[in-house]
Parts: sequence; C-alpha cells; structure tokens
Amino acid sequence: MLTLGHGDARTDSDHKLVVVMVGLPARGKSYIVKKLKRYLSWLGFQTKIFNVGDRRRLAGSTDEHEHKPASARRTNGASAACAGCDGPSAMGNGMQTPSCTHCATRHSSAFFDPDNAKAKQIREQVALDVFEDLLRWLQAGGQIAIHDATNSTIERRCALISRLKSEADVNLLFVESICTDKDIINRNIKLKTQSPDYVGIDPEVAEADFRARLRNYERAYRTIGAAEEKLDVQYCKIIDVGKKVIAYNIQGFLESQVVFYLMNMNLESRVIYVTRHGESEDNAAGRIGGDASLAPNGTKYAKALARFIDRRRIEFAAEVEENNRRLAHFMASGSSSGANSEPESVTSHGSHASAPCSMPSSLRSHVQPDFEIWTSMLKRTMETVEYFDPLRYRIKNIRSLNEIYAGKCEGMTYEEIAREYPDEYEARQLDKFYYRYPGIGGESYADVVLRLQQVIVELERIRHSVLLVTHRAMARTLLSYFMDIPTTHMPDMDLPLGFIYGCEPRPFGNFLRVWQYDSDRDDFEEINASSVLKIRYPKIAMSEQTPASPLLPSPAETAYSAKH
Repeated sequence: MLTLGHGDARTDSDHKLVVVMVGLPARGKSYIVKKLKRYLSWLGFQTKIFNVGDRRRLAGSTDEHEHKPASARRTNGASAACAGCDGPSAMGNGMQTPSCTHCATRHSSAFFDPDNAKAKQIREQVALDVFEDLLRWLQAGGQIAIHDATNSTIERRCALISRLKSEADVNLLFVESICTDKDIINRNIKLKTQSPDYVGIDPEVAEADFRARLRNYERAYRTIGAAEEKLDVQYCKIIDVGKKVIAYNIQGFLESQVVFYLMNMNLESRVIYVTRHGESEDNAAGRIGGDASLAPNGTKYAKALARFIDRRRIEFAAEVEENNRRLAHFMASGSSSGANSEPESVTSHGSHASAPCSMPSSLRSHVQPDFEIWTSMLKRTMETVEYFDPLRYRIKNIRSLNEIYAGKCEGMTYEEIAREYPDEYEARQLDKFYYRYPGIGGESYADVVLRLQQVIVELERIRHSVLLVTHRAMARTLLSYFMDIPTTHMPDMDLPLGFIYGCEPRPFGNFLRVWQYDSDRDDFEEINASSVLKIRYPKIAMSEQTPASPLLPSPAETAYSAKH
C-alpha cells in the first residue's frame, strides 16, 4: 500500500504514473504541464517534468556542426543543401534566408520534416532516451513523471507503450492538448519566436520558420483514437483549454486526480486575492486558534479592505483593457521587438499605489460583474467582510477555510505550549509540516492541504476574481500552491497581518502583487512582492550561517521585480 500525498489517504494500488503529453506545437502543452506539476507537487506527490525539446537542443549542440560560428556554417548558393541538416537553404514559399535557418537556430523546420529520415531517427531516439531517464527516476522513488513532447504520431506512442510493458507497477496516461482557437494559436506562435530555438534570430524569420515547422508536424500528426484504444490505454483529451474534455478508460487513483484537475482550467483574466482577517482579540493577546471577534484595529482594517477592493476592481479593468491593447499591437506588429515575454500588466508602484483612481464611466462597464468573497466560518473572518456591499459582492462562508485546528492547544500562547507541553513544542519545531497538534481533531499542515484541495480546484474553475479572507495557515497553504513554493517551506512562510496578496493567473505562471496596510494613512500601498514571501526558520533548526528570514527560493514572477 502506498501513502499518497501528504495525508493518510491510501489507494488499493502501489502503481506509479507516467503522463505522456500529445499535441501539435503551440497548443498549450507547456501551460498544462506546468500547472499539472505544480498541483501534484502541492498535493505531495513526487512529480517531475522530462522535456524532450530541451534534450533535443542539447543533442543538437553536441554536433560538430553546431559549434561552428554562423558565418562558417553558411553554404554557397541559395539552393544548396545544408551539410548540417540536409535541408535547402531556402525556406518554404520561396522565402530566402541569409543561410539555412538550421545554421541560425538549434534546429530549423527542415529538421521536423517527416520525410527527413536522418532527422526523424534523431528525434525518435531523443524521445526514447528521455523516456528511459523518466523510468529511472521513477525507479529511484519518484511517483509521477511527465513526458513533455509532441508525441504526435501513432508510431511514437506505440513505442512508448511497448517500452512501458516491461515496467511493473507503472501506469500510463496520455494527455492530448487540442486547440482550435486561431487567436490562441497565433499568439502562441508569436511567443514561440522567443524560445531557445530562435535566440538572436529576426522575429519575422523565426515566425516563418516555426510556421514551416508546424506544417511539417501537421503532415504526420495523428490524434489519439482507435489505435490506442485497441491497446487498452488510458487517455484524456483537453480541447480549447478545458472547454471540452474527453476521458477514456480512466481507472487509477492518480489518473483520476489528473483528469479531475485538468477539467477545471480557463484562461480568463482574473485575480485571486488572499488576505488574513483583521486583528482579533486573540491576536492581540498572542493566542492561537479560538473564535474571537475583531479587535478595534481589526475593524479599522476591515473598513479599509472594503475600500481597497472597490478600487482594485476598477484598476484591474483598466489593466485588462490596456493589456488587450498591447496584445493586439503585439500580434499585429509581425515581431516581438522590445518584448522578452508576454505583454506585461500595467502596474503602479508609487508611494500611493492604491490611491483612489478616477476612471472614465465607459471603463466601469468593463469591471467584472461577478466578484466573490470567501471567508471561513470563524467570526474574525466574517466580521472582516461586514463592510462590503452585499449587492456588489457574493459572500460565501466556507468551513474548509477555517484555521488549522490546534487540538488541546487551542487558545494557548506559544509560550504556554512550550511550558506545558515541551515535547509537543519541540516536535512541532522539528517538523511543522507533518506535525499534528495533540487532542481530538488536531491538524497538521498536511491535513490542511487535503482540506483545501477542493478549494483550489474551484479557484481554478471560476472565471472571475475572488477575495479569500482567511487565516495564517490557510494563507500559507494557498500561496504555496499559486506561487509554486515547496511544501517543506510552507509552514515557515512569514505572513503577518495587514497584507493582501494578489495572484493573477497567466499562461506561463501566476503573477504576484502585494499590498501592505498602512495604519497611519488608513490605506494600502503596493510593495516589492519578491521581498515579501520569506521563510522564518525555527531557531532549533538554524545554523550560524542561516539568515533569519532568507528570500524564498520561488520561481514566482512579480509585477515589481519585472519592472525593477
């Protein structure tokens, strides 16, 4: 029997899982892979992505041809064949390039021609080599491995199926990403011109080459279907980022977790705001747990929070409108000049970043009509949202957002716990994530992750902004998911009262902004998000070289860091 995730949930199988991605380039596979890995890791599964494209580029760079300078790799004559890739120096439709595009990129479109036998052999071997690495990692203790590649032919997929037959206790799930939305495809193609294959290449040349590569893939592409069904495999098709989902023969527990999550995705512009409640009477006294009411400072915070969210709804509408304008310009420009990534959000970082904004009346029609506020069932969170207009906000009280339950330590200070339960206090310092408070109903952070699983899926599903007013342990757990923070760091994140964390889902990750409440001004100010998410390690585990509050090693992108 295998313990799954962080809690005590067990399955009737000890099988591991290989997720094999399928789909044409620019169809959102990377988006799915990154989200899936983040979710499964947050649930506690040892999950790793094995990207075939990265290996293919490394394989290409080891060839003697790749190490020569571009000028030395050019051939004489526009119609001459390139010695490195056996492809002509002219791209499709008579479009001439200074040299074979293979000489200017890692691999040109000719490398992906299904009639190029030499290149096809290399591609297939690289994919199988990566698959072998994946299996070795599973054998060494991994649980879920993701084979990130196009895997767009029946031949390739059958080879992977055949290889896996000799592996005991390893299940296989194909996940195919299909996109029919031309706008999304064209936008993805634009972004592909910034991939490692096209570093230093003119964007127009890069886009033409990538479109030629895509046409080559389309010639050989076969969607998952009868061939795989005859082999009794499991598969899931995600069409247009979850608008339609087809699941076939899904049997395992891990597979069902994957499919359920992938059914709840969307690309709508929205923000997930997370904040702790206002200061409570127990906070003022240093006591944990309980169900105390707000202290006077907490009531003041609650009023300011309502004013802030009212303003942010209008500001965010302006940001979305500006982003749409920039995106339209980006798509119409024919190049990605001046852009190192997707168009950035418009943000303000002055000392009065959250000052009331004057927006034209026409903009107010773009403000999302739906905005939900979720609180726990405890008084201090429900009292924090009493100043929101119930006609403009849908307020929900959710028991899953209750603070971690401290068992027989409820209502005590940490000093009292250290004095009365010294063994418990020390055990918690040694392993905060798995430590479970003593007494009936006592919880650990691992328990909280399982409790919040449905909350996370619902946040992925909804298409409008949400404010979650909750507690410290809940805020830590939620932010660790959205910002891909390792769960081992989660319990030591320093998240004091008086902060609002705004997570904006984007195609390549979540964009974080943070505001801090200034009691003197009775308002919020935007601060450097990259300096806020810190770990405060317990003293018992600290060495002399360990800083008290080191920056969290997170891949989170922030609005502030993107501009400073």
